[in-house]
Amino acid sequence: MAHLGVARANTLEAKTSQGADADAARVRALAGYKDFLALWKDADSDIPILEQAKGEYAKLQ
Repeated sequence: MAHLGVARANTLEAKTSQGADADAARVRALAGYKDFLALWKDADSDIPILEQAKGEYAKLQ
């Protein structure tokens, strides 16, 4: 869950920053989502937090 929290924080930073700072935050957010999704890859796909994280990751790409 910590990976997801970090990813969400970086997503917020990317939305509120500009230029290189926003780009760096977006890259960190993508990495956080990838880490979270990798850890949860064997979980049931209908878990709400997992579905939400997948949606957030898709929007960020």
